[in-house]
Amino acid sequence: MIAAAFFDLDRTLIAGSSAFQFGRASYQAGLMTRGQLARDAWANVKFRLQGSTDEATEALRERIFTSIKGVRVQELQRLGAPVLAGILPRVYPQMLTLAYRHQDEGRPVYIVTAASQEMAELMAHVLAFDGGIGARSEIVDGVYTGRPDGPFTYREGKAQAIRELAEAEGISLEASYAYSDSESDLPMLRAVGHPVAVNPDTTLLRVAREEGWDVLRLERLGRRLKIGASFVAMGALGVVGRGRVSAGRR
Repeated sequence: MIAAAFFDLDRTLIAGSSAFQFGRASYQAGLMTRGQLARDAWANVKFRLQGSTDEATEALRERIFTSIKGVRVQELQRLGAPVLAGILPRVYPQMLTLAYRHQDEGRPVYIVTAASQEMAELMAHVLAFDGGIGARSEIVDGVYTGRPDGPFTYREGKAQAIRELAEAEGISLEASYAYSDSESDLPMLRAVGHPVAVNPDTTLLRVAREEGWDVLRLERLGRRLKIGASFVAMGALGVVGRGRVSAGRR
C-alpha cells in the first residue's frame, strides 16, 4: 500500500477563505448581491482572525447552495479565471514546497475541503496535485438545484471521504499525512498516522501540543488584522460601492 498527503484548503494551503474569492467573482458576474458580498467580506475577516466555526460554516454552505440554485454549470465554470486570480496570490509557497516534496517521495497529494467539489478540483488541477475532494451540489439538466449531492465534507465528513479514497486507491492512512488549521478537522487529522496543525486555532493548538503533533505557523496578520478588521470589511464595501457608482455614471 502507498501513503498519501491530505491538505485542507482555507488557512492551510491559502491565506483566508476561498469562499470569499468565489463570492467576489460571483458578484462581478451578477450572481451575488452587494449585501451577500458584504457578509462574505466580514466573514472572511473573522475567519482570518478566529478560524472556522460550525455555525459559520453551515451558514456559508446554505448561502452558497442558495446562490447557485438555478445557475447553469457553465456559468460557474466561467468564474474559474477570476476566482483563481483572487486565490493564487494567497497560496502559501511553503505549503506548495511541502506538497511537492510529498509527491517527489511517492505520496499522492489531495485537497480535502468543505468548499465545493468544483473548487477542490480546480485548485488541484492548477497546483498539479493528484486530486481534490469537496462538497458536491446536485445538478439536473446542466443546472444546479441548490441541493447537496452527497455528504458534507466537514468534520467527520472529511474523515469519511479520505477513508473511502484510501479504500479505493489502496492508501495506507496509518502511513499518510494530513494538514489543517481547524479543530473541526480533528476527525481527518486523527484518521492518519502523521497529523500536522497549520496556523492552528486555539483548540487545535492545544490538542496538537497534548498529542505531540507537528505545528506549522504561516499566518502573519495577527495584531495588524485585529486593529484593521473593521476597515478591511468597510473597504471591501467601499470598493463595491464605487464600482456601482462608476458603472451608473458610465
